[in-house]
Amino acid sequence: MESRIKTPKKEEYAWILDYLPYGSTADRRPTRQKKPICQAIGEEHFILMELIPKENIDINIDSRVYIGDGKREEIAHVKRVLKYEDLSAGAKIELPFILENCIKHSERPFIKFFNEAHSISIKLHMLQLLPGIGNKLMKAILDERNKKEFKSFEDLHERVHGLHHPEKIVVDRVIEELKDANIKYRLFTLPLRIKK
Repeated sequence: MESRIKTPKKEEYAWILDYLPYGSTADRRPTRQKKPICQAIGEEHFILMELIPKENIDINIDSRVYIGDGKREEIAHVKRVLKYEDLSAGAKIELPFILENCIKHSERPFIKFFNEAHSISIKLHMLQLLPGIGNKLMKAILDERNKKEFKSFEDLHERVHGLHHPEKIVVDRVIEELKDANIKYRLFTLPLRIKK
């Protein structure tokens, strides 16, 4: 029997991390030959990418842009997938803040994670992979979710004492996964597949 690996859908929306009007600093061509680029992060799978904006369009950092297969207003096309190291200094600085906005914008899958996280092994639970969550906080989360599922980040924060800003904990984990291509467990991102 043949096993099939499901290919994830392409990103439909991305959040702009940086706008480089004179192209990449790694591009050695003369400035007059360079085209503007944007560095962005996908909304669903957190894929880092380089986008080519349409001509005469103003692109703002922290804006959400459509990059799916339908009619794009701001973006001409997705140029390539990036590694964390490929990001500009500005994009790396903006990443935690923009990720937090992105995660708050569509919090449902992350709340689902808190409601459905399970043991990976006898000694390790998925919740313990989140920065700052040890045994005590993990047990508090599990006790509360056994009473009733969490509905939002606010609900999670109010019911689990000591769990401040759960969205920031998710942000920190996503950044860990983006920085480490060889991380053992991925909770929110996909392994990087860059075509050569």
